[in-house]
Amino acid sequence: MRTNVPPEPEGADLRPLSARSVVLSLLLGAHPAEMPVKDLVRLVEPFGVGGSTLRAALSRMVAAGDLRRTDAVYRLSDRLLARQRRQDEALRPGTRAWDGDWETVVITSTGRGPAERADLRARLAALRLAELREGVWLRPANLARALPSTLTSVAQTFTARPDAPAPDLVARLWPLDDWAAVARTLLTRAGAARSPADRLTAYAAAVRHLLTDPVLPPGLLPAAWPGEALRTAYADYQRELAASVGRPECAA
Repeated sequence: MRTNVPPEPEGADLRPLSARSVVLSLLLGAHPAEMPVKDLVRLVEPFGVGGSTLRAALSRMVAAGDLRRTDAVYRLSDRLLARQRRQDEALRPGTRAWDGDWETVVITSTGRGPAERADLRARLAALRLAELREGVWLRPANLARALPSTLTSVAQTFTARPDAPAPDLVARLWPLDDWAAVARTLLTRAGAARSPADRLTAYAAAVRHLLTDPVLPPGLLPAAWPGEALRTAYADYQRELAASVGRPECAA
């Protein structure tokens, strides 16, 4: 059995901010995901990023394929637009009433190299599936989305009702107490942060953590589950930052 372990609470994935991470955080939260350079210069200043540092970072990001530039406007590349869609879904995951069925994916292809196997595992984890054993992934079928058709080339997908009690199976698949502890740590860090840089760091970590929320049916979650509280705190920060940008939405 493999364990899907999130970061430890004391670490909470609080990565130091670079000029690149500040720019990406602002653009990933902007809808549409583009800004004139004059707006970026104004917005990054409170985070300790100067104009020359920003322009150097923008040039590197264009060269790396992170951004596209048209005249003096920078926008996210297609790859990062896909990341923005995942981030948006993490804040507002679509769910439906759970009837007891489980989404199940059984890997059937062979001969894949390490990079292909790692990519497939990342894709399945991004779908909020968890690995019960080698090549067998599943989750309660309470998400309002279908599994992508691209999986049919490497796996069999179906719904099933396992014999094991659902709470026991959830306990094998997800370390929910660890996830909740990290979420509470991030809520505390975000609430205590005073500088723009510290707040952005905390909320950027919150978004990364929300991407790993299994989004289980309420009846399968521990008491006082902090997932919704973390989403609400992030949404409040999103609206606050949007007001400073003059956009409908903008956040870490």
